[in-house]
Amino acid sequence: MKKPTPRAVTTVVAVALAAWALSVDLPKPWLDAPHPIDTDALQSGPSDSESLAAVSDTLRFGETLGALLLRRGVTSEAMPRVMDASALDARRIPAGMPVTVRSDSSGAAPREIVFQLAPDRLLHVRRTGDSTWTSREERLPWVTDTLVVSGRIDENLYQALDDSATVLPKGARAELAWTLADIFEYRVDMSRELQPGDEFRVLFERQVGANGQTKIGRVLAARMVLSGTTTETVRFDEGSGRAAYFDATGRSMQAAFLRAPLAFRRISSVFGLRKHPILGIWRRHQGTDYVASSGTPVRTIGDGVVTFAGVRGGYGNLIEIRHRSGLVSRYGHLRRFASGIRSGRAVTIGQTIGFVGMTGLATGPHLHFELLVDGTQRDPSVALKKSAGVPLAPADRPRFDAQLAVLLASLGKAHA
Repeated sequence: MKKPTPRAVTTVVAVALAAWALSVDLPKPWLDAPHPIDTDALQSGPSDSESLAAVSDTLRFGETLGALLLRRGVTSEAMPRVMDASALDARRIPAGMPVTVRSDSSGAAPREIVFQLAPDRLLHVRRTGDSTWTSREERLPWVTDTLVVSGRIDENLYQALDDSATVLPKGARAELAWTLADIFEYRVDMSRELQPGDEFRVLFERQVGANGQTKIGRVLAARMVLSGTTTETVRFDEGSGRAAYFDATGRSMQAAFLRAPLAFRRISSVFGLRKHPILGIWRRHQGTDYVASSGTPVRTIGDGVVTFAGVRGGYGNLIEIRHRSGLVSRYGHLRRFASGIRSGRAVTIGQTIGFVGMTGLATGPHLHFELLVDGTQRDPSVALKKSAGVPLAPADRPRFDAQLAVLLASLGKAHA
């Protein structure tokens, strides 16, 4: 029976982040599926002297933009002018894009068409004469606040955030989970090293759009307590607009090796003894199996050189990579290799080298991952813990220490 999840703490925090700059590029955000903007409420709409009736629609799957516009009253004669004014590539417009068509009360031909290119981007295409159409783009404002979310992990990080961050839409909770996993991916394999009772706490920016869309902004600080060991990290601007994450000792969260060859995926079996699913005998399973959908990209855990890329017995399609200090990583059962991957090819950390499959002795799609140290198979969870990030330059420490104090104070105490 599953243990009840302790009530998570969600706090809105007003953070005064003093004189250090936070104006670097945002991490790639997740946005909830866009909803049609109420364009009638926008200041940028038609003047008050005009009374226009607005009808909202969405581009259907497999439908052309021209078909939608014809359905909403744009004549075939006006269509080329509308498309020329919009400068949209009809082949690249995704299904589901909201479109608002405005006409005057007399029911005449449309006077304005508003394309919602993104939750914060509107394209207004307007008829200014009998046959003249012009366009302009509008950026909608986002309101940014800062939140702290904390909770306990009973199953996995996704579940914990889904239970805790109820102030966020469901999709934004998932994005926050993936962002945290990315920040900690050099320190912990989120697929297999989390234990029931581990805890997390994260300070991040939330942005809310004009029609309630929510996206995750920058993660400013985070704390994870894993098997009783606490790791804290903060976002630090190293200069020239480049930001990265560092632990409380000033070491980069990035290291020479990733902890997992797949990004936050479920594992079917751990290093040790198991019953082989095809041979039906007990033998030592020299590695870790990551279950994932066929075709999921497989990444190299570190810089190195490919020493083998081909078929090898029960491994099926196999890639071997030699890293520094004699460490070798193996990736088996691949569906296929990435373009250009062959013996002698240099690869960089995180580079896609192949795709999950079920070649060789495999009952279903998964990646078989092995790590060899001085020619002997080792448990990756143990061997890769020795990888450490580069420390900050001494000249950066005073500014880092000041920022660390502010962010950890805003992050607050660990979840009890």
